[in-house]
Amino acid sequence: MGLEEKLPSGVLLTTVEGLAGYFRKASFWPATFGLACCAIEMMEFGAPKYDSSRFGMEVFRASPRQADLMIVAGRVSQKMAPVLRQIYDQMANPKYVLAMGVCASSGGMFNNYAIVQGVDHIVPVDMYLPGCPPRPEMLIDAIMKLHDKIQHTKLGAHRAAEIASDEKVALEAVPTSAMKGLLR
Repeated sequence: MGLEEKLPSGVLLTTVEGLAGYFRKASFWPATFGLACCAIEMMEFGAPKYDSSRFGMEVFRASPRQADLMIVAGRVSQKMAPVLRQIYDQMANPKYVLAMGVCASSGGMFNNYAIVQGVDHIVPVDMYLPGCPPRPEMLIDAIMKLHDKIQHTKLGAHRAAEIASDEKVALEAVPTSAMKGLLR
């Protein structure tokens, strides 16, 4: 004899976390940080052919205070790194970062002192999008995966416990510098 049997048919039940997750995922406002050729593909995602507005991303915000998703598209130079961090710090919580392209994800082919070897050295990245440059279809797929992640994110004290467990797992992980290739 649960609550479901007492309610008339047609009444939907959900949790507050589920409802809040649905509304948060459906109202992304991205802050663009286009730095190289990947920015052209990101602009194409906003064009009529791919229509970013069907994902709730009507307008790419110029102000970080109005944005909750930062799409870092392209290579980040050492001079641009403090600016990127400042814009990230000005964004309101909850905020998410999508590293678009191999240069933003890992430095790409630019293995030198002038280029940051992955934007995750500056800001925490929620989604990596590989490719050189990645197509708008790939960006749509990454955003939909980020939507799924956001919809299933806990709230309040549950979120704090989830963050603590994620940090514990990350601290206990083997550093990438110590990883070796597979030997067969």
